[in-house]
Amino acid sequence: MIHTAGGEGSVALADTEMASAIVATEVLPGRSSSERLVPTVRRLMASSGWLLRELAAVVVVYGPGSFTGVRVGVSAAKGLSEAGGVPLIALSRLALLAAAVNGGEQMVHAVLDAGRGEFYYGEYMGKRCVREILAGAEDLRTAASGGLVVVCELKVAEALRELRPKLVDEPLAGDALPFAVERVVSGRFDDAAALDANYLRRTDAEIFAKPTAPRATR
Repeated sequence: MIHTAGGEGSVALADTEMASAIVATEVLPGRSSSERLVPTVRRLMASSGWLLRELAAVVVVYGPGSFTGVRVGVSAAKGLSEAGGVPLIALSRLALLAAAVNGGEQMVHAVLDAGRGEFYYGEYMGKRCVREILAGAEDLRTAASGGLVVVCELKVAEALRELRPKLVDEPLAGDALPFAVERVVSGRFDDAAALDANYLRRTDAEIFAKPTAPRATR
């Protein structure tokens, strides 16, 4: 399992037949994911005596979050999936955040900082995603006015304090295990060739790119 969409990256190996399902895990501090991700995966697998082709799936948290981190994680996961000939599972960072709390029968609103005064917002009922959008502050306050609001960034908690959000730790790669198991059992995998990052908005390059002048018709 690979998660490089947040402030820190992390990887985890899991075996549901073991007493402790998480066999190995490691955090990649700061922005070191791009250099350390694949070597760390290889080292953890070698130390556990695992071969890539033996995996039930490669799991990646494919956003939203840091554009660079998301791209690094998705690229690595697709490469490992194709190299080992094993299925790929992509999971939302908002889904992992929503699952960090027990919402019971109420709606859970997962919120992440998106910069520029905007937020990544996910509305969840249990593990079922109702919607995920990029929202401004006022729209978010309206959308998340009922139910449980969960955040993992102090900046977001302070910005939404009137909603009384629950502040939790940033989910790590190992927190993707329950979702991954469910997807493997049901046989719901993603197409590695077609998978794109879950940015929820355009990259800076796309936002600030000069529009292409239309070609003159003949």
